[in-house]
Amino acid sequence: MKKALAILLALTMVFALAACSKGGDSDEVQVGIVLPTKEEPRWLQDEASFEAALSDAGFTSEVLFSQGSSATELSNVEALLEKNIKVLVICAQDAAAAGAAVQKAKEAGVTVVCYDRLITNTDAVDYYITFNSFAVGVAQGQYLIDAYAGKTGVPLYLYSGAVTDNNAFIFFAGAWSVLSQAVADGQFVVENCPAIEGKGVMDADADHEALSDILGTITTNWDFATAKTLAEGNLVAADASAKGDVAILAPNDGTARAIADAFTADSAVTSYVITGQDAENASLKYIQDGKQSMTVWKNTATLAETTCGLVADLLNDKTPATDATYNNQTKDVPSVEQAVTVITAENLPDLISAGNFSQSEIDAAQ
Repeated sequence: MKKALAILLALTMVFALAACSKGGDSDEVQVGIVLPTKEEPRWLQDEASFEAALSDAGFTSEVLFSQGSSATELSNVEALLEKNIKVLVICAQDAAAAGAAVQKAKEAGVTVVCYDRLITNTDAVDYYITFNSFAVGVAQGQYLIDAYAGKTGVPLYLYSGAVTDNNAFIFFAGAWSVLSQAVADGQFVVENCPAIEGKGVMDADADHEALSDILGTITTNWDFATAKTLAEGNLVAADASAKGDVAILAPNDGTARAIADAFTADSAVTSYVITGQDAENASLKYIQDGKQSMTVWKNTATLAETTCGLVADLLNDKTPATDATYNNQTKDVPSVEQAVTVITAENLPDLISAGNFSQSEIDAAQ
């Protein structure tokens, strides 16, 4: 009897361990998330928001980072597929190259949700969760226009994000949709982008090939050092008439700080107005110190919560509600858009008082 009980107990433990092993390797992870890099504060904020939102909703998830490599991005997706994820949420490192990764997910029966960046030239994407990227660009461009209302001949320097990022095209198209008329009216003179000459007003569906000719000459690749080097080169090439009081379209906060540092170091630049986006603490500090003029806040916590809601619908076999479509050059992708907020030195104190940002974290930012 004792021997039989011992055998039964041993078998029970074996089956229990096997079940645990199966759950840990596959069923335990329902949602796989792939983000671009740990090197930018923005994506660490997204990671924290995702983990909190999905955990609170009762879903298991795993976040992996591509670290600037499309090859790593692909291996991350493959690793998550090994765990039998049901939904893949991916913010692409390269909008076109990521097509290979999402195709593997689609072939495995996984629902693909593009997060913040649309993956292009593939039909293997199901949904897109984004801020209104065109509106971000419009807000940046309009801020420069309003800052120099009544002025003419203001030197304007243009910078963009990476040409591998579909959002960079939309941001720029949004900004140029308002700045182009201001340039035509003589309010601004573009100083560092000959490729922009003769280009008309652009909308959210502006041709990528035409935009590539422009962005290719002013891209920062979302890299701080690249942005600063590019700005320094522009200033070296510019004469005195292209300096003085200047307007600067910077694509995001990290590049804005780098570009601002370059313009600050040039004694012929008497003042500047510069844009940004992402509401990074370091840039909020720059805004308080008068080194950056504005940033566009995209509340990543809200975006993560919205994504969590869409994921919940998918896992519960419901069709998620969408409010827009984005064409990725292959299909119109059902999308959900989030609103954005412009932050300046004027409204930042109220946002801090409301608990949206921490003054101590802003002070500690590097």
